[in-house]
Amino acid sequence: MIMAVWSRAAELADRTPPSRNRYVDFLRAISMLVVTVGHWLAAAPYFDATDTLTTSHILTVVPWTAWLTWIVQVMPIFFMVGGYANGISWRAARRDGRSYAAWLEGRLRRLVWPILPLLVVWVTIVAVEYARGVRPELISYGSQAAFIPVWFLAVYIGIVLLVPATEAAWTRFGMRSFWALTAAAVVVDVMYFAVGLRWLGFANYLFVWGAISVLGYAWLDERFSERRTLLVGAALGFAALLLLVHIGPYPVAMIGVPGDPISTTTPPKVTLIALATMQGGLLLAAQAPARRWLAGRVAWTAAVAMNGNIMTLFIWHLTATTLVVLAAYLAGGFGLRLEPGSSEWWWSRFPWIAANAIALIPLVVAFGRFERPRATGGAPAPAWRYVLGALMTGIGLALLAAQGVGGYGSFGLNVWGLALALMGIGVVASRIGASRGVI
Repeated sequence: MIMAVWSRAAELADRTPPSRNRYVDFLRAISMLVVTVGHWLAAAPYFDATDTLTTSHILTVVPWTAWLTWIVQVMPIFFMVGGYANGISWRAARRDGRSYAAWLEGRLRRLVWPILPLLVVWVTIVAVEYARGVRPELISYGSQAAFIPVWFLAVYIGIVLLVPATEAAWTRFGMRSFWALTAAAVVVDVMYFAVGLRWLGFANYLFVWGAISVLGYAWLDERFSERRTLLVGAALGFAALLLLVHIGPYPVAMIGVPGDPISTTTPPKVTLIALATMQGGLLLAAQAPARRWLAGRVAWTAAVAMNGNIMTLFIWHLTATTLVVLAAYLAGGFGLRLEPGSSEWWWSRFPWIAANAIALIPLVVAFGRFERPRATGGAPAPAWRYVLGALMTGIGLALLAAQGVGGYGSFGLNVWGLALALMGIGVVASRIGASRGVI
């Protein structure tokens, strides 16, 4: 199987045009892998003194690990890479005379189609466990943990919808569009902390992640070509982060920590823009040697192989963790009797990560095909249908990420989250109304 995957990746690698920026694909894959391993390291389930399975998070047990999130929180890099890729794709669509509807359909199908088997599998798991009389809070926790990765899809779908507007703003205003979004994010944070308008903080899902996506447009247009400027930018981003977390009201952790009153990501804070500046500056400063390395056949084939199923790996990696914990639970708590944060616990992270990876492999093999939906022919449906489907899917995924798939309600399921996500995927994937032309 490994040889077949490598052979297929090698064929695709050999067909790569010389003009392609391979570093973009490499960063996409690496950022997803870092998030995956980071989630596995953060999870710290164990059996306490009363022999009860306790769910804990390493950042709550060992507070100094919050500083490590400045490295492993790489979603800003993914959104910057997404801005680069969306910019190329949208410009190519306009050059080829393709409509917004046709472009949006292609982008959305690759994003939402891999979610379908995840929903089906988890509905089945929840239904079985609910029928067996498993405690609702355990079902809710397990499904909520498994769906943590989909929050980013909910946000990214919204960013994709706005690509024509944000790319047009970049084309006309350049870096002023980035600074405008950053200024808006700062205003929202001020109102969030100083005035107490917590609901307004959710506007930063647009301003923060939109600003970081605009950095991807800047990268695409080679605005970040001088290594010295990039390193200075990285240093300024680092300095801004230090000021914000030491003088400002922001937490050190660049991810949400269970039990903390303030989360950096829910809703997003301006610290993520500083983090993107720091990380982006360092990584883009290394772009030239990295692209030379990726010009080699072995390195590029490995990058192609990673990208082939990277979305499947990402959305299923915490389901794999749930399966590992379940297996350990059924085995009498094997491997889960070490106190989180102890030296023995840290050494046990090596077999823990290996066990998660082994559990993930069959899931990627089984469901990776959904990452490559069949191409559709003919005219697309009206654009408003794709926008509606995207919004329904995004809201449904947000509900599932926040509440889990089940454990409560009349059917033991998160009916609203599931219904919106499934209907949204159906609206995006179907072509009802396509014969009416393109809008």
